[in-house]
Amino acid sequence: MSPPPRILAIGGSDPSGGAGIQADIKTITMLGGYAMAAITALTVQNTLGVSAANPLPAALVGEQIDACLSDIGADAVKIGMLGSPETAAAVAARLEHFAGPVVFDPVMVATNAGSGAVLAGCAVVDAFAALIARATLTTPNLPELAALGGEAMLRPRARALLIKGGHGDGGEVIDRLLSPAGERQYRAPRLEAPHNHGTGCTLASAIATHLGRGLALEEAVARAIAYVRAALVAAPGYGGGNGPLGHTLGAMPLAHPISGPKEPPR
Repeated sequence: MSPPPRILAIGGSDPSGGAGIQADIKTITMLGGYAMAAITALTVQNTLGVSAANPLPAALVGEQIDACLSDIGADAVKIGMLGSPETAAAVAARLEHFAGPVVFDPVMVATNAGSGAVLAGCAVVDAFAALIARATLTTPNLPELAALGGEAMLRPRARALLIKGGHGDGGEVIDRLLSPAGERQYRAPRLEAPHNHGTGCTLASAIATHLGRGLALEEAVARAIAYVRAALVAAPGYGGGNGPLGHTLGAMPLAHPISGPKEPPR
């Protein structure tokens, strides 16, 4: 049996567990990856919204990345909330010589119902340029795409874009993958899902996990979208607002007996 793909998630912490690093770890683990985390910011949030976001020092973020890459290594990297221009620059510098795939989810505004909390300012957006150029895939939703200057501005700078259509209108969600191979659209009926906190983090982490396993980009995106839709359906309904996804898809692995221990790897 081959070892699980090593996925380094870089992003902010959500203490309520629905988004950010917590969603990344759940997703990577559920999809069979080995999850590592470099935390960029501490937020105060729950299903009702974000009330505070406090970036960690850029040097500390860089040291977390170094600690992971210099020892365990990584087969793919997922980048989410950065929080400051200095952190964006530090992450870009650390990944300059990283040879594996990188998925960049340019988190700028929290999507919790009623919050609209800005998680990145204009200076951070400017600092995104190096990461967009480096990333294998950048995954903006429609508001983020507008904040980054629109498709005409962003497409020449990015290796590939996944423009997420969840914020669009109509009964169908259209996610558009723009890559050197052309455009592919992923179409699906819009789900009546009131609990969708953390969908962007989950999607990007799922794509990174599949890329880290060696899947082609189009297949990785297709499988990640399918996982997010299944997690939306499995949402447990926690919280008084926009609740978390059901990352485990209702599975209860410890409900069954576990066989005796095997010899650990040497």
